[in-house]
Amino acid sequence: MISSEVRTIEWRDGRVIMIDQRLLPAVETYVTCSTWEEVAEAISTMVIRGAPAIGVAAAMGVALAARTVAFTESGAAPAMYSALQAATKGLFATRPTAYNLGWALEQMRTVWEGAVGDPRETARALERRALEIMGGDVDSCRQIGEYGADLIVGRPAGGGGPATAPLIPAAPCFDDGPRILTHCNAGALATAGYGTALGVIRSSFARDRRLRVLADETRPLLQGARLTAWELKRDGIPVEIITDSMAGFYLGRGEVSHVVVGADRITANGDTANKIGTYAVSVLAREHGVPFLVAAPFSTIDLSLEDGSLIPIEEREATEVTTLGGNRLTPEGVGVRNPAFDVTPASHISAIITEGGIAFPPYRQSLAALACNTEGGCP
Repeated sequence: MISSEVRTIEWRDGRVIMIDQRLLPAVETYVTCSTWEEVAEAISTMVIRGAPAIGVAAAMGVALAARTVAFTESGAAPAMYSALQAATKGLFATRPTAYNLGWALEQMRTVWEGAVGDPRETARALERRALEIMGGDVDSCRQIGEYGADLIVGRPAGGGGPATAPLIPAAPCFDDGPRILTHCNAGALATAGYGTALGVIRSSFARDRRLRVLADETRPLLQGARLTAWELKRDGIPVEIITDSMAGFYLGRGEVSHVVVGADRITANGDTANKIGTYAVSVLAREHGVPFLVAAPFSTIDLSLEDGSLIPIEEREATEVTTLGGNRLTPEGVGVRNPAFDVTPASHISAIITEGGIAFPPYRQSLAALACNTEGGCP
């Protein structure tokens, strides 16, 4: 099986180690965080990004907050409780759109609110839970990859049974392997490892080596050009970069068999928030009859929100748009708008791939049914 060796985030000797995604692909360097405040800063400044990876980082940030009190201060329970409340509030405020952030913090809250006795034992329990969240994310991504490959290339022959056809036929039909368009980076760098959308691509490529990828550059921060291309090149998966405005050209020419993207939040009806520009790609895919697939762990699904109009959309600073590599691109004094995400309506989505299975329209029913087989339980 194709497997990325990228180490996005690690817990090492009571510190959180993250690859600095702002500097890739030019420089591969790592940031060390010893406090929850440093983790929050890393999330805010996009040292680490991608909804699942943000969730893992937040969980580790809470574990750092507990460790700081339990092992370097008096260790009294009231001080621990106060520190954990502050860390949870501060981490939650970093990136409002990614649902995994709040999900992970709630997982950690369950541990520390239910803890009694020695604060050091609480700190150890929080560290264990953070590591469980990290390990669970990698396992989820691998399962998402396998379900996604079933959709795109079918199951190979083996185990006493014949090969199966793809669950979602390509449109148009390709005789020389899948041609997948992806937007932004939903790979190992956006998760604890392997990736969601890129996990689907990795697992599909393992079954059909003819697969090729078109990656949108993804302005303004170029996560596709910098990060997706870096990951796929390392894994030997053929990838070509296109500008965001070229997607319609290649879809119109029949050069895309499937679109596969990740997600930062999915609502109960299947509306999906992802990196800005995803909605436009979904419109183009629908116009040209190309399947549009969303890959995300169940921790990204927010069943408490009825639809995408309720998703908070993060607005980021203007300099991300006005400058590139320290060079100014726009005239001084012009207005700038910089939403980090947009919402793709459920009606544009062919399937939502989770570690618990694949949801098909109507999503309100299929996502609720999947919830009964996951950690969240029945809604």
